[in-house]
Amino acid sequence: MTIATHNLSQRFPGRRALITGAASGLGLACAEVLAREGWRLVLADVDAPRLDLVAQSLSRDGAPSVAVACDVRDEAAVRVLFDESAAAFGGLDVSIHSAGVATAGAFHHSSAEDWRWVFDVNVHGVANCCRAALPQMARGQGGLIVNVASAASFVTGAKMGAYNAAKAAVVALSETLMQEYAPHGVQTLVAMPGFFRTRLLETARGPQQVLEGARRIMRDSNLEAGEVAEAMLSAAARGRTHFVYPSRYATLWRLKRLVPQYFQRLLPRLASRAG
Repeated sequence: MTIATHNLSQRFPGRRALITGAASGLGLACAEVLAREGWRLVLADVDAPRLDLVAQSLSRDGAPSVAVACDVRDEAAVRVLFDESAAAFGGLDVSIHSAGVATAGAFHHSSAEDWRWVFDVNVHGVANCCRAALPQMARGQGGLIVNVASAASFVTGAKMGAYNAAKAAVVALSETLMQEYAPHGVQTLVAMPGFFRTRLLETARGPQQVLEGARRIMRDSNLEAGEVAEAMLSAAARGRTHFVYPSRYATLWRLKRLVPQYFQRLLPRLASRAG
C-alpha cells in the first residue's frame, strides 16, 4: 500500500477505475499501483494481445481486472466501454486517459495525415473518454478524471509541432472541464510529465534521425513510469488540478507562465543540452 493509493481509496471506497492506454507506459503503471490496493479495474488499449498479458499478470497477483480492446478514436466503442463498465461496477470513480501517440519532424515536412492521426488519438480520443465518463460520475457521487498530456504542452520545442499542439489542447480541454464539472463533484487533473521511459516512440511517426534523438533522451532518462504514476495519483488524491513532474519541469512551467518571451529564447539552449 502507498500513501497515494491509500488516500485515493479513502476518497473513493468503491475503488472502481477505468484506464485507457493500459497495455504499457503510464497507463500500465497506474493499473499496477491501483491493483495493489484492490481496485476493480477495466483496462483498455488498442493493443489487445499485450493488454491480455497485462490483465493475466494482474490476476495472477490477486487483482482481477477486465481487459477490453478499444480504439479511443471510435466514439461509439468508447461509449459502450464506459457504459458497460459503469453498469458492471455500479458506477465509476476514476477514469485515467493515457492512450497516446507521437509524431516528430519539422513543421514544413509534416503531413496533414500525421496531424489528423495524432489529434484523433491524443485529443479526440481524450474528449471521447471524457464525454463518456463524465455523465457516469456527475449522476453519482462525483469522481476523478485524469487526462494525460505532457510537458511538451508547454516546453514546445522544435520538430514536435503536432505532438506539442495536441498535448496543449488536452491541457485546455482539461481546464475547461475543471470549470464545468467541479460543481458536480468531479475533479479533473491534467498531467504534464517530462520524458520518462515508455513505449511511446515505438509507434511514433517522423524522420528517423529526429526519432532517434528522442529515443536517446528517453533512454537516458532516469525516470520510470511507476514513479510518475505514484506521484500523479498522490497529486490527484490531494485534490490537485495540475500535475507537472519532475520538479525541473515544474520550474519551467512556472517560468513560461511568468516570462513567456524569455522562455522562448531559452528553449533552443534547453534542446541543445538534451541532445
